[in-house]
Amino acid sequence: MRLILTCAFSILVATQATAQESMALSDPNDDKVPAVMARAVDDFIKPGYRRFVTEARELENAIGDLCRDASEERLTAARNAFDDTVDAWSNIEILRIGPVIEDNRFERILFYPDRKSTGLKQVQAVLAKPDDSVTSVATLNGKSVAMQGLGAAEYVLFGTGSETLLSDSGQFRCRYAEAIAGNLARVGDELVDAWDDPEGIQAAWKTPGADNPVFRDNQEAAKALLGVLVHAAETVRDQRIEGFYKGPNKRALPKQAIYWRSGNSLRSITANVEGIRALLQQSGLVELLPEDSRSVVSSIDFVTNAIIRVANETTADVSRAVEDPVEMARLDFLLFNTRDLILRLNNDLGGAMGLSAGFSFSDGD
Repeated sequence: MRLILTCAFSILVATQATAQESMALSDPNDDKVPAVMARAVDDFIKPGYRRFVTEARELENAIGDLCRDASEERLTAARNAFDDTVDAWSNIEILRIGPVIEDNRFERILFYPDRKSTGLKQVQAVLAKPDDSVTSVATLNGKSVAMQGLGAAEYVLFGTGSETLLSDSGQFRCRYAEAIAGNLARVGDELVDAWDDPEGIQAAWKTPGADNPVFRDNQEAAKALLGVLVHAAETVRDQRIEGFYKGPNKRALPKQAIYWRSGNSLRSITANVEGIRALLQQSGLVELLPEDSRSVVSSIDFVTNAIIRVANETTADVSRAVEDPVEMARLDFLLFNTRDLILRLNNDLGGAMGLSAGFSFSDGD
C-alpha cells in the first residue's frame, strides 16, 4: 500500500510539474524581453515624465501671471493648468519603482493618502502664519514633503480662502502656490534626467543580465514590468476608489477622495487606468506571450476601456456621486471592473507569462 501511495504521489508531483511547465508559455529568458523593456522606457516612461514637467511649468507660469496681475480669468487659467498637471502625473504615477521612489520624490509630488491630514494641517498653518521660506523653490524643497506637492497646490488654489488669490491679501498664498509648481517641475526634471542618462536606470531596464544591479535576467525584468501594472491596478481600486467608496451599503467618505476639492478624483482615476493601458500596449508586452494566449491582452484592453468610459461618465462631484443612485451604480461598476482588471493582470497575464497559479504581487511572492 505504501508503495502504491508513493508511486501515486510521484505521479501527482510529475503531473503538477508538467502542468506548471505548460504554463510557462514563453521562455522567461526570451530575447524579446530587452526590446519590451526598451519600449517601456522610450515610449512610455520618458515621454510621461517629460509631459509632467511641461504641465508643471505651465502651472508655474499660470500662477506667476495670477500673482502679478490677479483676475478671474487668470485664476481660472491657473486652476485649469493644475487640472492638466494632475492628469499628466496620474498617467505616469503608476510607475512606483526606480528614481521616483528615491529621495522621497514620489511623496514630494504627491503625498497621498494623508490619513492624519498631516499635509492639510501644515499647509493651513503656513497660510495662517506666513513663512517666506515656502515661497522659494530652493527653500521649499527642505520643508516637509506634505507641503510641496499636488495636494498642497490643490488646497492653495481650491481650498478654503482661495478667493483671496484675487486680492492683495492673497499675495503670500499665490507666491507659495508658484513655488509649489516650480518644485514639482524641479522634481520632474530630476526624473527626466535620471531616465535620460544612457548609463543609468534605462540601461538597467534595457539590458537585463548577470552584471545588472537591477534585473539579473530577463525573467526578473518581465516580472517587474508586470508588477508595475498589477500594483497600479490595485492602487486604483484599493486606494483611489475604496478610499472614499466601498459599496452601496458601506459608509462613504467623499472628502477622503483624492483631489476632491478640485473635482479631479475621477479624472485622476481615468488617467491612472489610461497609464496602465498605455504601458501594456506601448511596451509590446504581448510579444512575450505565445500566439494562443495573446487574447489575454485583448481582454485586459476591453476592461480598461470600459473603466475609462464609465469613469469619464461619472460626475466630478464625489459628494454627489456617493448619494445619487445613478452615480453610485457607476462607482459600483468601477469597483467590480477594477477588481476584474487586477485578476486579469495578476492571474491571466501572469500565468500566460509563465508565473505559477496563485502568484500574487501583493503577497510579495
